[in-house]
Amino acid sequence: MAPSDDVLTSIEICAGAGGQAIGLHEAGFKHLALVEIDSHASKTLRLNIGRLAEWRWEKKYCDVISGDVNDFSPLSSEKNQTDVKKAQGYLGKPLAKGDLHLLAGGVPCPPFSHAGKQLGKDDERDLFPRILDLTDELRPEAVMIENVRGIKDAKFDEYRAYIKARLESGTAKHPVTGVTEKFAGLGYQVCEWEVLEASDFGVPQLRPRAVLVAIRTDVLGDLKFVWPTATGAPRSVFQALEKSMELRYAPYLKQGGEVACLAKKCLGRWKEMAQSAESRKDFGVAPTLVGGSKKHGGADLGPSRAKAAWNAMGVSGVGVANAYKESVEKNSHERDLFRPEGPMLTVEQAAIIQGFPENWEFHGGKTARYRQVGNAFPPPVAAAVGQAIADVLRAAHQRDRLAADSLAGLPGQAASPLPDRADDPEGARV
Repeated sequence: MAPSDDVLTSIEICAGAGGQAIGLHEAGFKHLALVEIDSHASKTLRLNIGRLAEWRWEKKYCDVISGDVNDFSPLSSEKNQTDVKKAQGYLGKPLAKGDLHLLAGGVPCPPFSHAGKQLGKDDERDLFPRILDLTDELRPEAVMIENVRGIKDAKFDEYRAYIKARLESGTAKHPVTGVTEKFAGLGYQVCEWEVLEASDFGVPQLRPRAVLVAIRTDVLGDLKFVWPTATGAPRSVFQALEKSMELRYAPYLKQGGEVACLAKKCLGRWKEMAQSAESRKDFGVAPTLVGGSKKHGGADLGPSRAKAAWNAMGVSGVGVANAYKESVEKNSHERDLFRPEGPMLTVEQAAIIQGFPENWEFHGGKTARYRQVGNAFPPPVAAAVGQAIADVLRAAHQRDRLAADSLAGLPGQAASPLPDRADDPEGARV
């Protein structure tokens, strides 16, 4: 298969369980590599790419790389062989600088999260330097970086200025040395940080995320990147979970007797509370899911304030429920469904709240699966940003094709090869 002008390729680091990858896939991007350090999440990626028909392109051409992104080698060199191997079947050669259309990453949020210590550059989990180095190495047409809203705080002004200077050129304080430097830039135009609220894109959750988009200057040219806007009215928890709640209670309703009466009562109570929440100013949208980390205990639905919000919608936030089969095996239905304060959510229901498609499966035990869901970038938000990037790239490709055709049609003129501006950040800013 030869490369096509209609195919937009991407590589994603810190891919997690696939939230951003799903969204970019829906926007038309084809993944050449997905890099993720968590073994459960990387197995989730392999599981779904291997079983879902809509991912058959990635099954053939995408490497799921389970490992530290600091050790990831996208290009071959004298020291390292490329980790992006399957892509050669599509490209007809090893991946080279300038071949890639989009480099994306949901780099770890704890360094900037309001829920953490906000150590920023001093946090060992800060991977912004790594994605900037990969940008320099790969020189993709566009870069997309997702993080928590906290990175927009005033205390990180200097760090954001450094990121912009690295990409676009300018003077900024180096986050490690503390010395103010003038950076030549990598030949990109930064489209600023935009905070997008997940509930504006059909996700039944209040989950603001900060997104940075940068497009290579020679690609952008006279075009303009336009941030996506809200797609419609917020979707409530009741609208999102009504079907799945009915399915969870259905086996007990069929049993008859006292169990059926209790199931009917509990389901009715949840529906009443979840529906009544729709009249509140937040339209009955869920609070932000919190995935947590391996350093913390079992899964739950967040801090006290989040649990209180869930309780107001008839859901117990003290833990995560077992699915029906596991609930039967462990005899946990009273804990999972029949609590006085309401049912606990299953991992699958949490995934609905995060905006995952229903056919996406997660690998690992309950806590590992919930953490994958809770730490994800909502796919509908990633799809909206990805579509905005794809629109610019496709328009740029069409513009360049028309320019080349026009030049080729002039008498006595030949379409001379364009300089490889991907290797020339100075030229890219002309």
